[in-house]
Amino acid sequence: MEDPSLTNYILLAAHLIVGFTLVFFAAKAFKRTKYPPMALLAIGFTLLVLGETVVEYGFAFLENEGLQKIIEEGFEIAGFLVLIISVKKS
Repeated sequence: MEDPSLTNYILLAAHLIVGFTLVFFAAKAFKRTKYPPMALLAIGFTLLVLGETVVEYGFAFLENEGLQKIIEEGFEIAGFLVLIISVKKS
């Protein structure tokens, strides 16, 4: 992983803000409608945001970059699968 710079931190913050804004609106829509696929959307978006940001940077301490990548991609794949299920159920 490259040396973190101010630009990387700004991009990470923007990614988290926009990503969790999307999660917030999906969760708010579920709360308002009680429509189960909306809950799945919120869960899927959460997994995507976590995989792309928190896991990528949070697991940087791992000596094995391959393992870090597997964990990160696992979160993202799970997020996409949940999104597919939510769309199929709607």
